Amino acid sequence: MDTQQITAPPCAPSPVPGDATPSSGVIHINFRHAAGFTVIGNHLAQHRGLSLVAIGLAVHIQSLPAGAKIGIKHLAERFPESETRIAAALRELEATGYLHRSRVRLPDGRIVTRTISYNQPGADPATVTTPQPRTRPRKPEAPLPPPPPREPAPEPEPTREPQPPAPQPVAAPRPMPAPHPAPAPVLVPAPTTRKAPPPPLPQPQSPTPELHRSAAALLADLRRHTPQLTLSETDIHTLTPGVATWLERDAHPDTIRHTLTTDLPVPLKHPAKLLRHRITTLLPPPLPEAQDLTPARPGVIVIPLQNCDRCDRAFRSRHPGHCRDCRTEDVSRGSAGLGYAA
Repeated sequence: MDTQQITAPPCAPSPVPGDATPSSGVIHINFRHAAGFTVIGNHLAQHRGLSLVAIGLAVHIQSLPAGAKIGIKHLAERFPESETRIAAALRELEATGYLHRSRVRLPDGRIVTRTISYNQPGADPATVTTPQPRTRPRKPEAPLPPPPPREPAPEPEPTREPQPPAPQPVAAPRPMPAPHPAPAPVLVPAPTTRKAPPPPLPQPQSPTPELHRSAAALLADLRRHTPQLTLSETDIHTLTPGVATWLERDAHPDTIRHTLTTDLPVPLKHPAKLLRHRITTLLPPPLPEAQDLTPARPGVIVIPLQNCDRCDRAFRSRHPGHCRDCRTEDVSRGSAGLGYAA
C-alpha cells in the first residue's frame, strides 16, 4: 500500500528561455551550400507585384549560365506552363526591370533577340566593385654585407697618339631626280541600296458602306483582345480597305482576328505597320465557284446541251440549231416537195 501508482505521464519540460523556434508557420532548416547555388535577393523572392510564375521564372533565369537559351518556346518545353503564361511572366519581369529584351541585327543580317537579366533592378553598374585578392606582407630582407675593398688599378703605360689619316678628296654629290607626283586618287561613289517600297494595300472590288463599317469595327475591336494593337483613328481609316477585302473574300472575322493578333513580336513598336504587312502578305485568294470544284473525268468529252430553235427540246450539240427530229422532218418535207414537182 505504500507504493505510489503512476497513471499519468510526467509534465512536458518548460521551454528553454530564448528559444527562437516559432509555435506556428514555416521552420527553416538551412545548410551551407559549397557549390552549385545562386544568390537571390528578397526583393525578388518576396516581390508583391509579381506572380509566382514570374518569380520562379526569374530565379530560373538567374541560375542559368551566360548564353543559355530562354526563348518562350524553349521555356515551354522545359516547364509545364503554356507559352501564353510564360510570355505573360516575361512581360512582368520586363516591366519591373528584372529583364530587358531588344532586337539586334547580326553581321550576317539575321535579327535575334538579346535578353539581359538583372539580379537587382535599379542598381548602377558603375558602382559595382570587384573584391581584390589579399596579399601577404613581405618580410624585411636581411641587410647585405659590405663589399670588399677594391685594389688600386695599375697605371696604364703611355701610348703614342695615333696620327690622323690624310684627308681624301670628297666627290660632289649627284643631284637627286625630282620625284614624280603621285596620281590623284579616283573617288568611286559608294553604291546606294534603295529599299523596295512596300506592296500596296489590297482594295475591295465592290466597296459598300456596310463592308467598310464591319472592317473598321473589327480593327477598333483588336485592343480588347490584344492591348498592344491599340490603333488611332487615322490608322483604322488607312487599314479599313485591306480588311474589307478579306471580308469580301468570305474570310470569317475570327479568322482575321487570329491572323492579326497571333505571334506578335516583343516589344511591338509599330502596330500599324505590322498589321499592314500581315493584311497585304497573308491575303487569301477568292473562293472558287462550284463548277471549278467539279473533278474532270479524263478521256471523256462532255458535249453541252442546246435548246432546239423550233420545238425548244433539249439536245446535245456543240452549236445551237435544230434537234434530230426537226432536221429529219425538214429532210422529209424537202423530199416530198421534190416528188410533187416532178
